[in-house]
Amino acid sequence: MAARGRPERVKSMFYHAYDNYLENAFPYDELRPLTCDGQDTWGSFSLTLIDALDTLLVMVGGLLSAHLLSKKAGIEVEAGWPCSGPLLRMAEDAARKLLPGNSWTVVGNHVDVVTAKWVAQDAGIGAGVDSYFEYLVKGAILLQDEELMSMFLDYNRAIKNYTKFDDWYLWVQMYKGTVSMPVFQSLEAYWPGLQIVIHSKLKNVYFSSVLDFAELIESAMYLYRATRDPTLLELGRDVVEAIEKICKVECGFATIKDLRDHRLDNRMESFFLAETVKYLYLLFDPDNFIHNNGSSFDVMLTPYGECILGAGGYIFNTEAHPIDPAALHCCRKQKEEQWEVEDLMREFYSLKRSKKFTFTRTSDQKEESRQKGSADTSSKNCKGQIKQKEKRRTLLSCPSQPFNSKLAVLGQVFFDNT
Repeated sequence: MAARGRPERVKSMFYHAYDNYLENAFPYDELRPLTCDGQDTWGSFSLTLIDALDTLLVMVGGLLSAHLLSKKAGIEVEAGWPCSGPLLRMAEDAARKLLPGNSWTVVGNHVDVVTAKWVAQDAGIGAGVDSYFEYLVKGAILLQDEELMSMFLDYNRAIKNYTKFDDWYLWVQMYKGTVSMPVFQSLEAYWPGLQIVIHSKLKNVYFSSVLDFAELIESAMYLYRATRDPTLLELGRDVVEAIEKICKVECGFATIKDLRDHRLDNRMESFFLAETVKYLYLLFDPDNFIHNNGSSFDVMLTPYGECILGAGGYIFNTEAHPIDPAALHCCRKQKEEQWEVEDLMREFYSLKRSKKFTFTRTSDQKEESRQKGSADTSSKNCKGQIKQKEKRRTLLSCPSQPFNSKLAVLGQVFFDNT
């Protein structure tokens, strides 16, 4: 498989699975590829369709990502976008339905949210707790929350001290630290990618022999963006060939039930389209808009003023739905957030185009009217304003940094210096 044709081959895999889901399984949650029908597994949300939406757009979130990416796909959006829209309302409605059934995991595996007692006391980095660690890091970046990152770093130290044995992460009893399950799960393949997100040293990041392609390819994509090691492209090529050789059937792609004899299970879970295919495509498509390093962006007029969208730094949630951090800050009503977007725009233009731009802040108008008394008073008020603006600056603002460094604070983890 030539490198140039790899994205198209992955796209062909997507449509084989997606078309068969629509033809044989919609509106059920999942396709059953061996019997060419569908089944509900997660509450009858047409989950595969929702999970596949932003993968479609990446190749041209579920609902939230599709909402944020809809304008880029050429879809007409309503006034007030990205702070309003039909897909955003659907995402909010779905979230409200799902919230009552969610369980919350911390250090162990599962906790009973009614009794506040631990149901499973095995501590590790795999199933049951993987998304929690992932959201501590990505939530810290997306929400600018230092406490979340501090929590993760505390856990990270404990994980290295108690669960890491040579090149493996095992499961230990959360109170005693003794090994409870000497196993390495396939879901744990997300861990190298998470280390890249928090800028850990590459020498501490490695792959083990795992067969959960979604998490494996996720980490391969992050690592390739950070290192440009062509070996990772070959890994992706091998994954594509293995999936097509073993899993492809007439009505989609089936899950492998037993690796020893390659027996197939009658399921095509939604994450195949949401994660596996998306990360494969992004691994092979270096020019995809998801990889934007801040060199291009869209300036949008929202109910709260102008803001920048699509400048990169997308944060993937645990199901590989990309979220533009700028959209979150765009839709906040606080004036401080508007000023930060304006500062980003002014600095970018001054660095890239050496032009001056004037931005009018509604909160400054009253102050300007008070400054008309005399030139001296105006000068003093101006100095006072500058001091006030400096005090209002949040973590998003750092005038001494270049534009791409500011985006790094917003979540930009990929820098293409080639």
